[in-house]
Amino acid sequence: QVQLVESGGGLVQAGGSLRLSCAASGRTFSMLDMGWFRQAPGNERDFVAAISWGGGSTYYADSVKGRFTISRDNTQNTVYLQMNSLKPEDTAVYYCAVRTRGLGLSKNPQDFGSWGQGTQVTVSS
Repeated sequence: QVQLVESGGGLVQAGGSLRLSCAASGRTFSMLDMGWFRQAPGNERDFVAAISWGGGSTYYADSVKGRFTISRDNTQNTVYLQMNSLKPEDTAVYYCAVRTRGLGLSKNPQDFGSWGQGTQVTVSS
């Protein structure tokens, strides 16, 4: 069982940047594909980005492509989400998760598990 703890959220003005971190403990982190998702009030949990176990492959939602970068440091058991050029519509609780079903990168929340508690990101206009 993997335990995930997100951090790095906060309040930022539009156009600003934040870097989210997701620290993992438990199973062998370096063998796991990881993902970031977000959920705004009243909305479903939406895919943001995913990264393969070795970091060689990444996958982004169209809404964040070119602005967000997912990365990982397997020596630190941590996955990151660098968020630049933030917009008010990026406001949400951001979650990281482990790919627990299927192979390859996925944007389907049903393919992920071991969700962290989330970190709030608020972008003011």
